[in-house]
Amino acid sequence: MTMDAQAADRAASSSGRQTEQRIGWLTLFFGLVATAVVLGLRHKRWAAGLAIGTVLGWLNFRWLKRAADVLVIVSTAQEGREKPKVPLTAYLAPLFRYGLLGLTVYVIFVFLHVPLGSMILGFCALAAAAIAASVWEILRPVD
Repeated sequence: MTMDAQAADRAASSSGRQTEQRIGWLTLFFGLVATAVVLGLRHKRWAAGLAIGTVLGWLNFRWLKRAADVLVIVSTAQEGREKPKVPLTAYLAPLFRYGLLGLTVYVIFVFLHVPLGSMILGFCALAAAAIAASVWEILRPVD
């Protein structure tokens, strides 16, 4: 790899990290603003659901980012091999992650009686943050 290609690769990696960080804090920001608005309207259970869903969405994003980083490391370490091996944990981790999120939502819904719709909408703060970060990247590209 030439020096120019390495510099371009580092710049793209830095931009990607900035976008990931932006998605992380925007997720929390959007979710907590929505929670504050609903709490101001005196809907405590819905506000709790929005906050819980937001935190679960943020955790899911962090875990997904970590899993993607592991796959990149594994694939880089096996570069040039004819048949690269993917560890079994790469397949089991997403199942565990979604199972854990589903179990958490179920327990909160059944035992704390928080509306399921509010937790789902709180989880959507992640989608809103990803859209906002994408629009940010389109409007302010890194040269």
